Amino acid sequence: MITLKSPREIKEMAKSGAILAGMHRGLRKIIKPGISSWEIELFARKYYKEHDAIAAQIGFEGYKYATCVSINDEICHGFPRKDLILKDGDLLKVDTVVDYHGAMSDSCWSYAVGKSTPEVDKLMAVTKKALYLGIDQAQVGNRLGDIGAAIQHYTEDENGYGDVREFVGHGIGPTMHESPNVPHYGEAGHGLRLRAGMTITIEPMINAGTWKAEMDDPNGWTARTADGSLSCQYEHTLVITDDGPKILTSQDPEFDQKYLLND
Repeated sequence: MITLKSPREIKEMAKSGAILAGMHRGLRKIIKPGISSWEIELFARKYYKEHDAIAAQIGFEGYKYATCVSINDEICHGFPRKDLILKDGDLLKVDTVVDYHGAMSDSCWSYAVGKSTPEVDKLMAVTKKALYLGIDQAQVGNRLGDIGAAIQHYTEDENGYGDVREFVGHGIGPTMHESPNVPHYGEAGHGLRLRAGMTITIEPMINAGTWKAEMDDPNGWTARTADGSLSCQYEHTLVITDDGPKILTSQDPEFDQKYLLND
């Protein structure tokens, strides 16, 4: 069932999103060659506790961590690991969900570790732009297919990358995963019509090579690119309004100015 959120619920989700965004901004100060990905997990747990929030991923379907920390060819659901030491040129994705007094927010961000490479820089730039192209289609009266088609055309047709099919965005609110599913591929003009008050995530996962994923990791969670190529992801939680899509997990109010809720 799809629920339309009230102004009060949206306001609380924005508070949750601000905490999540603040955690990501804090990560920029600690992510560097030589640290383990477990230090990212510890930072997130500490940050959420200090801000009276709950790391919602812990315990979700048996998952044990506050963050998913995926690196290079890992598409998503990588575990934070004490023995995973970051090095120059790594492409790091940190995905996390925050529960603030019952209001959920979900955001993934990508980071180039230390000295980057042109391949990493381009993949990150294309993936981030794809996210915003998808957000721009999250308009009242549009359809879910409009979001996916915009992302797929830009990433695959214009840039030759692989647009992952196995994982999609979703509704979010009092619970982590709600209806509807939000694919990052598809056909414009098709799918569910979007309405004001819907809160969703858009979270394209874009591979430098094939779009196909391998999901045979012994840990039962981590997905990797089928051809070993790099993978990148960016994700925002947003609300669809009569005034356009409004991002609830913005890390940069200046960059996201037109997407911010009015107080």
